Amino acid sequence: MLASPISMSSKQILAREIQKVAGSHAESTLDHVALEEPLEIQIAHGPVATREWKTIAITMRTPGHDRELAAGFLVGEGLLRSLDQIEAVHSRGPRYGEGGWQHSVRVTLRPGVTIDMGRLERNFYTTSSCGVCGKTSMEALELSAFPPLPAVDWRIDSEIVRDLPTRLSQVQSLFEQTGGVHAAGLFTPAGQPVIVREDVGRHNAVDKVIGGQFLAGRSPLSDLLLVVSGRASFELMQKALASGIPMLVAVGAPSSLAVEVAEKFGATLIGFTRAGGFNIYTSQERVRLGANEPAALATSI
Repeated sequence: MLASPISMSSKQILAREIQKVAGSHAESTLDHVALEEPLEIQIAHGPVATREWKTIAITMRTPGHDRELAAGFLVGEGLLRSLDQIEAVHSRGPRYGEGGWQHSVRVTLRPGVTIDMGRLERNFYTTSSCGVCGKTSMEALELSAFPPLPAVDWRIDSEIVRDLPTRLSQVQSLFEQTGGVHAAGLFTPAGQPVIVREDVGRHNAVDKVIGGQFLAGRSPLSDLLLVVSGRASFELMQKALASGIPMLVAVGAPSSLAVEVAEKFGATLIGFTRAGGFNIYTSQERVRLGANEPAALATSI
């Protein structure tokens, strides 16, 4: 299924009057900014008669595709592995909570399905803002039993890799209007977009594309590659591994821990992707170089 441009909506864009300054002159004009609002992710579990629910995360996101975001978040944290675990995913209307009005999505598990809620506490250490070294994060990943990445049963031509940022930007209509969102897309090795999402948070955009495929019953995603408009962090590498995605292509730079994780788990990590070239940090065997084209394997960031 090919991706189509994301539709514009008053729920995603806010128009406001600004003062635009050029030199010493200022004039009033309208500008469009991407909406950023809280989303509460809940999970319900247990027997039907005594079902319990718990808020497991509140994330600031661009409204839209909230069910995909919630499902993708749970997959990325290693809490969900199969669509059979889910009974329903419901978007819930706005209610007044901590910090103001907020929407929520409740993921209800089938009776008898149990998940390791402690993973959320352990994965707290995976964010770059927490100030904890990467050792805890790596140990948590090693215990995750993610789907094994496939051997090199498909390869992508280097000229297609160079063109992926352009192909991603062609369906970034929200960015075109606001300049303030990230994008993530799942592509085939032939360079065809399968699903593309935009969000103010790069991790949210990735959750939305992964969650969209998960809810459609397509998992693991070993026949696709993930393309992101920004940098490649440990968190994005973890989300790719949790979905069985063997290749992450970033327009920006990777972090050192993202490189270490990709190398340890056999994923291909590509950064600084441009029309003129790109850097391969790990597992270059999934990239088919063109004639007379030297390898661009990066040995350090």
